[in-house]
Amino acid sequence: MVTVTHTPDPRRWWALAALVASMLTLGFDMTILNVALPTMAADLGASTGEQQWMADAYVIVFAALMLPAGLLGDRFGRRLMLITGLGVFLAGSLIGALADDVTWVIVARAVMGIGAALVTPLALSVLPALFAPQERTKAVGIMSAASALGLPLGPIIGGWLLDHFWWGSVFLVNVPMAAVGIAACVFLLPETRDPASPKVDTVSTALTAAGLGALIYAIIEAPTRGWGDPLVLGMSGAGLLLIAGLVVRERRAERPMLDMALLGHRGFLFNTLAATLVMFILSGLLFVLPPYLQAVLGHDALGTGVRLLPMMGGLLVATRAAQPVIARFGARAVVSAGLVVLAFAALLGSRTTVDSGYGFTALWLSIAGVGFGFSVIPAMSGALGTLPRDRAGSGSGLLMTLRQVGAALGIALLGSVLSGVFRDRLDVTGLPAPAADTAGESVVAAHVVAERTGSADLIASANGAYVHGMGLVLLVCGIAALVSALLAAAFLPGTPEAEEEPDPPVALPQEDARQ
Repeated sequence: MVTVTHTPDPRRWWALAALVASMLTLGFDMTILNVALPTMAADLGASTGEQQWMADAYVIVFAALMLPAGLLGDRFGRRLMLITGLGVFLAGSLIGALADDVTWVIVARAVMGIGAALVTPLALSVLPALFAPQERTKAVGIMSAASALGLPLGPIIGGWLLDHFWWGSVFLVNVPMAAVGIAACVFLLPETRDPASPKVDTVSTALTAAGLGALIYAIIEAPTRGWGDPLVLGMSGAGLLLIAGLVVRERRAERPMLDMALLGHRGFLFNTLAATLVMFILSGLLFVLPPYLQAVLGHDALGTGVRLLPMMGGLLVATRAAQPVIARFGARAVVSAGLVVLAFAALLGSRTTVDSGYGFTALWLSIAGVGFGFSVIPAMSGALGTLPRDRAGSGSGLLMTLRQVGAALGIALLGSVLSGVFRDRLDVTGLPAPAADTAGESVVAAHVVAERTGSADLIASANGAYVHGMGLVLLVCGIAALVSALLAAAFLPGTPEAEEEPDPPVALPQEDARQ
């Protein structure tokens, strides 16, 4: 880590504002697409599987490249890599805004994932060069708040843009913010590096990306092709072999990029598993909810974004309240209780029917947000609190990577469950074969087909099939959260260190990464 003894740069707060804009852009970009997916599905004719790829392309690349991106910044200059990351993110956003088919949207999301992987670990790692220790805590707090604020802003900004412009505007909105960030980094940020950091292992990076990509491809394709399909089986096997190869390679490395030995520490392992599971459920929920709110309940894009706020509200309330509760009852009790609350919310949500209305959804969404907050904050704090100081960077990088893997698997697995159930239960009797195939791709596609054919029965069947599939997804989430709560209660150690970590959950793992 680079320490600065000279007089603080008078422009440092302007530089911080630029970094905040960058983190805010990345924050709402994690959720802005979820509201846009139903509109994009209708305009581009995207199936549920293609929508999963539009969401997952970003997350897979993000997860695979975050660690090597941080190391590149350490070795070649953090400001240089931050500017590069923002430039790549801007280019990906332009590709997305100009895209006219599903393939190009997926390409754009992957390019944006490369940029986000460069920006995320480096935005906080430049703060020690800007701020003296007495100011640094305040600066980190502001950055953390920006990351947290981006999540609920995404659906609202996305909804407003979709109500007034075409769907490409959810990509175009990133361009001016990224451009401002680049200009500010060029003129305001000093260059820092750490040449002693481990070298980037290109083989491990390739194994991570290829393994994750193959596994998630198999999960997304399985509902259409069947789990016994040779391609699905082959991709599943290849993905597992590649990830196993990554683990073996990293365990043998003298200076591993992905420090797997940390998972041998019980506190780190079970806290990381809890945080990863919460990301698995959160990403899955944010994938299945917007089509329900838009297609089944009939709200517009902005209305959908606003109606996702109860979950974000519950999460922010828990973020504020977590520290005193942890201080009173201990991290293990709070993680376990948060997962139980999350399980209750998901099981309650699984009782949703076509006639339930939004009031019932808002109720279980707000409870789910509280459960998320009370489980993820102490889990992530506890994971980092168990690490020796000299391994904080590698540990936080591993935690952040596993959280992104959890998010990608959540979208793929839960989206595939939904897709399979929807296709099986949809009644397409009397429709021509091409129209029946199209209707089976997603609830949005079924509504489009129903409008063209004037079939009220198809709309009713599509809504019923989708709600049933969403209920099953929520049931799976609830059971997984309940099992995790039991594991947390049984195996999590007491982690008093977690009580000292006050920052919101979004940026916790980034504070030590690559510093």
